[in-house]
Amino acid sequence: MRFILDAEQRLFAETLDKLLAEAATAAVAREWAAGGHEPGLALWRSLAGAGVLALAVPESAGGAGPLPVELVTAFHELGRHGVPGPYVETAAAAVMLGRLPESSPATAWLPAIADGTLVASLALPPAVPYALDADVAGLVLSVDGEELRVAGHGEARVSLDPARRLFSVTAGEVITSGAAAAEAYDMGALVCAAQLVGVGRRLLEVSVDHARTRRQFGRPIGEFQAVRHHLADALVGLEYARPLVYGAALSYGTPGFAADVSAAKASAAESAYTAARIALQVHGAIGYTDEYDPSLLIRKARALHTAWGSPAAHRARVMSALV
Repeated sequence: MRFILDAEQRLFAETLDKLLAEAATAAVAREWAAGGHEPGLALWRSLAGAGVLALAVPESAGGAGPLPVELVTAFHELGRHGVPGPYVETAAAAVMLGRLPESSPATAWLPAIADGTLVASLALPPAVPYALDADVAGLVLSVDGEELRVAGHGEARVSLDPARRLFSVTAGEVITSGAAAAEAYDMGALVCAAQLVGVGRRLLEVSVDHARTRRQFGRPIGEFQAVRHHLADALVGLEYARPLVYGAALSYGTPGFAADVSAAKASAAESAYTAARIALQVHGAIGYTDEYDPSLLIRKARALHTAWGSPAAHRARVMSALV
């Protein structure tokens, strides 16, 4: 499939790229992992001001969406820059709340989500059993069947990515019945896939740069055929994943949306994980060091690999849709 962003969408991506490049996101992620949330929350408000969170909120509630293509574009940049925080969960929660009748009291949260004054997290058991950054979120939601509940949280679970702090949840007061959990899950998986492609793309970029400058036997290691083949494999995987992600975004609202999302998530997860493994091989031991910024993305790629559904689970959904 040939897909090209229009001029407005490209400008949006470039604006986010510039904003995040100036935000020193690696330092923000390290501070977030250490429990210092204010730099990350300041960045959250900046991104909300750029319209990122409004993309998942209906216009009737002060948002601009849901706009899946623009969401995918935004989350690709969030992935490239390794931005910490429950952005995926907030977007999925906004889509679910936006499906409720306007008379539901729960829709009152949507304007605050759109303008960045409310951070939300979401658990969708069994596929998404933990709420990301629940201790920071002003709103934690959990779905039990079709019942949407406000949730409390327990202790943090250990994550492969120290900037992704997962919390078990305890279901509380029922807010409403008829929650659109399936649609929230699909949107969460879609933007997580976009995030993964962004992570993988950035890892490929830094690996290529490193291969051009690191020398062995008097030559840049990028001149060795074995290194070139590894980098080419990473590029091919990401280039196959990207159109699947945008194709799924374009199918939003159609009967095939869920299967398209699963195809995108499986491909994005595998391609980003491959890019992370190759980045480690190209960089050598430096790729493991905490002080080296790409190490943050290497760990994030592994953590997101199974977030919002493992590749095996999503491949099973695609197969079920084909039967």
